[in-house]
Amino acid sequence: MFLGIEIGGTKLQLGVGDGRSGELRALERADIDPQRGSAGILEQIRQLGSDLVRTHGVTQVGFGFGGPVDTREGRVIKSHQVPGWENFHLASWCRESLGVPAILGNDCDVATLAEAHFGAGQGRRSVLFMTVGTGVGGGFVHDGQLLGSGRPAACEIGHLRPGLHAAESDQTVESLASGWGIASAAQARLTGEVTGGPNAWTGAARATDRMQLQQQLADAQQADAQSIEDLLARCHQNLDQLTARVVAEAAEAGNAIARRVLSHACQVLGWAVAQAVTLLAPEVVVVGGGVSLIGESLFFQPLRQEVARYVFPPLRDSFSIEPAALGESVVVHGAVWLAAHAVQRPQAS
Repeated sequence: MFLGIEIGGTKLQLGVGDGRSGELRALERADIDPQRGSAGILEQIRQLGSDLVRTHGVTQVGFGFGGPVDTREGRVIKSHQVPGWENFHLASWCRESLGVPAILGNDCDVATLAEAHFGAGQGRRSVLFMTVGTGVGGGFVHDGQLLGSGRPAACEIGHLRPGLHAAESDQTVESLASGWGIASAAQARLTGEVTGGPNAWTGAARATDRMQLQQQLADAQQADAQSIEDLLARCHQNLDQLTARVVAEAAEAGNAIARRVLSHACQVLGWAVAQAVTLLAPEVVVVGGGVSLIGESLFFQPLRQEVARYVFPPLRDSFSIEPAALGESVVVHGAVWLAAHAVQRPQAS
């Protein structure tokens, strides 16, 4: 049996499986206290993992880590959420603390493996995976193998820079279309940093009569005022509480500003997916993460439309875009698969 461990910024999950059936024999979850740093997480893994290793006869551990890792050396490079992980040899620690060898992978990469082998990409030869949550990540599996294994990074869709003028490293798809990016865009609308303008609503470009155009502008301003009032009420006048989830709920209720914010996020994501599809030609694009849970009408339908707009035309009808199937345990499933198919490396012992 194999133990898969997900180490994130807010949660820790450990699951046991055989790496073939896609079923978990056991699953444990614990909340992470960032204030305790990596030491607190390692203590939790030692406590929960030792029991699972002993009870289920675990012979190998796979990690899905929320940050960059050196897979060859079994080393964490750093975490962007929790201190204390810099240059930490997690595979060696696992051998010493749990008594079994380990292999590391980035959490998005192992999630890609999980969806390719057990989820929405099962049975497809080439699978492009994208997760849209707090950040935006990607991965690509071809013939069951992960693209870029052993490289510092690969298929980082969220770090594409849309447009020639996006010269800074933080001007990314992730900054515009992640959960954080959606919330920031909505907050900017409320503070007046962004204005809709005459092209932000349907019909303006077709208005030729001056009086008609003035009336449409007035109607749009009134609608925006009502949308602003609605969004402020939903976040209790506290912009820190205006999350992507709140924006999605407002959009579902018809809030015009929230709908424009989500529409722009889907346009950015669609452009990014189209670039990846044009380069990799996957059979299926699987999309997961909290933002994808917004649903079909406000997320997947506009996303598919935007991908079709930007993708290389001969590829337009050659793939499908599907919601992820494995839910919150996707990284654990991928980590179990990684452990089950690991090639023993001296660095991990």
